Amino acid sequence: MPVGGGRGRAVVLVRGVWMTGAPNVPDQPDLRSPARRPGRRIRLAAPAAAGLAAAMASVLATSLDVWELPLQAKVGVTALAGLLVGLLTWATAGSRGPEERGASAGTVWRPPDQWPPVTAHFTGRTGSLAELREVFAARRRSRDHADAAPLVVSVYGRGGVGKSALIARFGNEIADDFPDGRLYADLRGQVEAPVDPAEVLIGFLRALGVRLTTDPGGLAELRTLWLTWTKGRRILIFLDNARDGDQVKSLIPAEPGCAVMVTSRQPLFLLNTYDKQLSVFDEAQGVELLARLAGNDRVSADPEAAREIVRMCDHLPLAIGICGGRLATRENWTLRRLADRLLDERRRLDQLEIARSLDKSVRASLQLSYDDCTGLQRRLLRLLSLVAAPDVPGWVAGELLATSEVEGADQLEALIDAQLAECSGTDLSGVMRYRLHDLVKIFAREPALTDDEARRRAAIERVLSGYRRRAEAAAVARWPQDWGRVRPAGQDPGPEPVTRAEVSAADWLNAERLTLVAVIGQARSMEMWELAWGLGRAFCSLCHSLRAYWSDWRAVAEILCEAAERTGDPRALAIALLDRAAVAGGQGDHRAALRDAERALEVFDGLGESWWAARAMRAVGMTLFNDGNLDRGQGHLIDAITVFTDEDDRWWAARTRRNLAELRLAQRRPAEARELLEDALRVFERDRNRYSEAQTLRAYGEVLGATARALRAAGDDRAAGDDFARAGFSLDRAAEMFRLRGELWEEARCLRAAGEVGDPANALRELTYVRRADEILVALGDTWGVARTELSAGRALGRLGRTREARASLGRAVRAFEELGDRWWMARSLRYLGEAHLEAGDDRAAVDVLRRAQDIYRSLGNRSGMNRTLELLRRAGG
Repeated sequence: MPVGGGRGRAVVLVRGVWMTGAPNVPDQPDLRSPARRPGRRIRLAAPAAAGLAAAMASVLATSLDVWELPLQAKVGVTALAGLLVGLLTWATAGSRGPEERGASAGTVWRPPDQWPPVTAHFTGRTGSLAELREVFAARRRSRDHADAAPLVVSVYGRGGVGKSALIARFGNEIADDFPDGRLYADLRGQVEAPVDPAEVLIGFLRALGVRLTTDPGGLAELRTLWLTWTKGRRILIFLDNARDGDQVKSLIPAEPGCAVMVTSRQPLFLLNTYDKQLSVFDEAQGVELLARLAGNDRVSADPEAAREIVRMCDHLPLAIGICGGRLATRENWTLRRLADRLLDERRRLDQLEIARSLDKSVRASLQLSYDDCTGLQRRLLRLLSLVAAPDVPGWVAGELLATSEVEGADQLEALIDAQLAECSGTDLSGVMRYRLHDLVKIFAREPALTDDEARRRAAIERVLSGYRRRAEAAAVARWPQDWGRVRPAGQDPGPEPVTRAEVSAADWLNAERLTLVAVIGQARSMEMWELAWGLGRAFCSLCHSLRAYWSDWRAVAEILCEAAERTGDPRALAIALLDRAAVAGGQGDHRAALRDAERALEVFDGLGESWWAARAMRAVGMTLFNDGNLDRGQGHLIDAITVFTDEDDRWWAARTRRNLAELRLAQRRPAEARELLEDALRVFERDRNRYSEAQTLRAYGEVLGATARALRAAGDDRAAGDDFARAGFSLDRAAEMFRLRGELWEEARCLRAAGEVGDPANALRELTYVRRADEILVALGDTWGVARTELSAGRALGRLGRTREARASLGRAVRAFEELGDRWWMARSLRYLGEAHLEAGDDRAAVDVLRRAQDIYRSLGNRSGMNRTLELLRRAGG
């Protein structure tokens, strides 16, 4: 569980008085209602001024030796640096809305547009389009009413009738009415494993720029986030292939400016829904579609044959389109030839038992088109039907056929020309994706299962290997330190706050997540354990580095451990255990995390893998620390630092020093914490690792704040004021670095830390920081972070003398941590609550809660907490 938090402040000298503040805070919109708001206008000179300010502020912020200057010089430097950071913040933050700050790191947020492409041969449906136009026009007239609800349009009908094509076409027509984006999800309601609504919400929230850096919980919690992030927005949502109303209900926002369009095989009977049944084509529409594909001249030459084809396709657009696609690729065919062949096929099917999921008209048209494909195209279609993925990029075709990517793409395009495959749009990484209609997939899987099993398995193995290579490349680009010792770069990667490779890795995971989870599951079901481990390891590393997709991460970590056990590779098992420990610890399951980390350490020690053993030592130490066992935890962290240093891994040694410093701070040993952080900062500055540098600056600000409070308690107000100023500057610098990366969660931690500095000259401002942190964490769905911020708010209120409010806030923190099962933070909240009771003169209430805290500290073996609680009990006479 994370330790510390909050966001920082600029420090300026105004009329001889130290004032601390974050100039951007008042301009930031409330994330509980993340609607767009106009930003301030910035002169053209602002970017240049901001760049200069950033450069100078960075030098001042990261030069630790500046604090060795005489006091007057320190004051001047601090004031100048604070003004420069303020200028930087004004120039860069004021014109950005929450969408931009919440977007993927290093990118400017843009409204998502996931709408599927419109079918090039879209035909007819003029009546249906007119009805939809009238429905939306009426909605526009009533949207401003107080009781308005979002419009939900349900289009249902038999498979292949053209529901998705109609919605795709109409969605393009009304796109301008929804400036905040268009979202799409294939719910796969007609397959064995329809998509879980929680997975859809995760994808939608990520598309809206929500980082989800903590586990948001289950469907109810995700639903709350969805309502938060759609409030005040106008978004068009397309839910394709729904199984039933239950799959859809949680995905409907409450915002009247939004609209939801759903396709399904049957009516959904949802509230506020316009239900429309889409019928098959009439004869004229069917002939028109055939002419669009086969050519007007050929249809005009034999209109009777065209009408026969339409009738034998049962007027179903999918079947007519397949027949038209085959005619388009067979220019020497007459319509009569196709009609006769289709009639023969239907007669043959009359003698067979037809699967209920694939009616005779579709099967007949598919069979004819399939028979007329080349052998290579038929093979590709069969193999595509076996890939357990909702859609795939084009390179998959080349792997399935064991040929080049270009050749595979050519064969895939041939299937699209024959209307046997379709393009599903461009993903977040800019790659075109392809899929099979579910009826085509059912058809193609039947002959696929009769193919030689070894050839089928080899084809799937090639695809999984291709995904493994790409997943590992993305994971290494995103977090190279997770894959081995990394020598520091010799030069700065450039002015961008995040490297392009990191952004690409994040986009790639967002685009491929559902497919990756599916193919990892397929590797497991086919007992391809080496591939399951390799894919799973890369997936876990990406999720860990992005702090994303927690439920998928934990599920894949389980498969990772199973795959390692099946391969009998102890090293692979130990690595898998560390990955499982990371996600378990992040979700608050400290017992499971400790068990896995200790087991991994034992295996690495036995194998003589010292670097990996140090990773496991750190994991054990951090798990103990986060569970409140500071004394046991510190030993493992110290041992890990020693081994990392011996292994010449500066990054991991510095990161673990920061972790130990946070533990030292919890033990009330700020001088040691400060020394550890200064060592870590030097490494991160020298190696230009800006993310780790910002994290360390946050911790450094927390330590400076603790030192300042101690100095003030000792009566040294002058020295305390100096450290209060430095704490504010360090936190503001860290917050700005995270802000430029779009790291809202880390920014909130800095803001919360700024609210805990305890500077008596800024008590009210500190409460504002804490409340701002709470807004961000609520919007991100971080329940633990919200509980932690309740504790910070209670302490800030206490410093303002608002004792009743302080006790109420601390009481909420106690209850929240109790529900979360975090006993250490529950004990800390109880201790602060007891202190608040003492300040209010309620000694009896103080004794009750302090004794509860003492019992928890004793069970955790936390001597520091026990001693601090004992001091308070003595004051209360308990």
